Amino acid sequence: MEMGWLLWGTAVLLLLHVLMELSPTVNFTLRVGFYCVLCLLASALAAVACLLLNGGRTVKNMRIIKAVVKTFKYFFGLRFEVKGLENFKVEGPAVILSNHQSVLDMMGLMEVLPDNCVQVGKKELMYMGSVGLIMYLGGVIFINRKSTSSAKMVMSEVAKTMVAENVKVWVYPEGTRNCTGDLLPFKKGAFHLAVQAQVPVIPVVYSSFTNFYNPKTKLFTSGKIKVEILPPIETKGLTSDDVTELSDRCFSTMRETLFRLSGHP
Repeated sequence: MEMGWLLWGTAVLLLLHVLMELSPTVNFTLRVGFYCVLCLLASALAAVACLLLNGGRTVKNMRIIKAVVKTFKYFFGLRFEVKGLENFKVEGPAVILSNHQSVLDMMGLMEVLPDNCVQVGKKELMYMGSVGLIMYLGGVIFINRKSTSSAKMVMSEVAKTMVAENVKVWVYPEGTRNCTGDLLPFKKGAFHLAVQAQVPVIPVVYSSFTNFYNPKTKLFTSGKIKVEILPPIETKGLTSDDVTELSDRCFSTMRETLFRLSGHP
């Protein structure tokens, strides 16, 4: 009986391997499915560790989450080439901005996440099972993107918390995933936050995933991701009148860096 199950299991694995080699759609679906299952299982295990070691919701849990997620790259054959980590070493709080490409961004985030840094995410993520739980335990700040007044209130509180607790805040200024190899127009919330708190903005740029991950063409293979942390941009003395210029400056710099890292003209 045991030999029969072993033979069946081997046959199924061989069949899946053949299908993955022959069909990009099957390969893509299985790899994304495995990634989702891995996120759920790892989040559940990490949540237990966070509760046992730190007792509840705190930014300190991000160290545990980071250690767990940094192992994911080995399952998918991804390599990171990081430049400019020294630019995170600013005195006091800061607003960190990065481009947002896909569900795989979490791996890139945890590869370089500095200490005492929390993320801003949409409220819907809180209800994603163990993934939502671990985000809550890690101190992620959830906002209701459908309510402009609610988002503004949250950002106002974030500005106060940043200064009082000396934490950095990580924001995706595009507001949604964008796997086109370019940037979407930036939303202004992160820049209002930085100006209100009078803290520097630190742009972080990840090279385009399109050469190894593309949902439209069902592409998901191994690959290399270049990451560059750019020098901080000061906001001291700026007012709300300067937000548009600050946003445009960051967009231009990050877009130029994205094209350079991705090998685009």
